[in-house]
Amino acid sequence: MKLPPVLLLAAGLTLVGCGKKEAAAPAKKTTNDSFSSGNPITAPVDYLGALGKGKKAAERVVDTSTLNRAVQEFYAGEGRYPKDLQELVTEKYMPKLPQAPYGMKIVYNPTTGQVSVVRTQ
Repeated sequence: MKLPPVLLLAAGLTLVGCGKKEAAAPAKKTTNDSFSSGNPITAPVDYLGALGKGKKAAERVVDTSTLNRAVQEFYAGEGRYPKDLQELVTEKYMPKLPQAPYGMKIVYNPTTGQVSVVRTQ
């Protein structure tokens, strides 16, 4: 006796649905998805939060690379590192000093010529 295809399909779906279901372990959050809640309703807010974080990181990189380049040009031209970052503006190596991102400050070491951006406390 041959069973109709609809009956075979129904039997197959029933067997698949009867299998033992194991609870999936929740995914651990990494530093890259710290703004993602995984909820599609909050996705726009998560996206904007990630954009803000990326923008701040990009500003830090741009500010330090621009300042480090100006410090190296000063060193090449003057034979020493500037006493402070304002000397880069005074001696016309930069038109003005960039602003540190909110909650951050620019730190300069005149001995080594290194510029970095750190969190304010």
